[in-house]
Amino acid sequence: MMIPAKSRVDEPGCAERVRSVIAAAPSLSLTADDRCYDLVDMHSVDRKGRLLLHAPADSPLAAQAAHAPRGDLAALLEFTDIAPTGVRDRVRAKVTLAGRLVPCDARAGAKTLVLGLDLARAGIERRGRVEHVDPDDLARARPDVLAAHETSMLLHLTDDHQDVVDRLALLTDPAVRQGALRVRPLALDRFGIVLRLEHAGGGHTDTRIAFPGPVRDTEDVGRQIDRLLRRPAPRRTRHRP
Repeated sequence: MMIPAKSRVDEPGCAERVRSVIAAAPSLSLTADDRCYDLVDMHSVDRKGRLLLHAPADSPLAAQAAHAPRGDLAALLEFTDIAPTGVRDRVRAKVTLAGRLVPCDARAGAKTLVLGLDLARAGIERRGRVEHVDPDDLARARPDVLAAHETSMLLHLTDDHQDVVDRLALLTDPAVRQGALRVRPLALDRFGIVLRLEHAGGGHTDTRIAFPGPVRDTEDVGRQIDRLLRRPAPRRTRHRP
């Protein structure tokens, strides 16, 4: 019996994208019941995939949680994924988590109140399209191996290796890069790199270049890019009249 080959995966799935955004984002916006907070360096994810907020014990958020009538808070958390490079329209994605915040570490005298999110709904908006993620799938997902390093690697490419970026752009569709005024790296994950080609008039096109194989770590990125650069550039197809 012939078994069909498994199709190749060339980019992260939605649950992994959400986890990667959460892992890399330094801040988030929280709406708890009727109050709004901007939280910086106050979130983490535990081993079971549960999002935690670490609120100073003397903060307004901790006070609100301590006096919640039902012992928990209805919560909406929003993360914005912003491209680290200087491109037009830098917002790459928005992640929304909804559920209830429950105190899970409220020891007497502790300087921090830890609130765990009992997740009810999760979604990610990219390119004007919202995709919903099952909470159980999100709990099992792990961030991309490059999520924590993507910012520094993209800035390094932009600041020190624009020649490499320009050579990578030659691997894209000639019709897409025709008339491009500037090329910048937009995103990077273990499956490939996304370039933004900016055109006159304020328009732009994003194009993904898949690596020959998924990278294992940051050291493997350079090897995969070298392999890409050894490929011949695609030629524009000429149609006979």
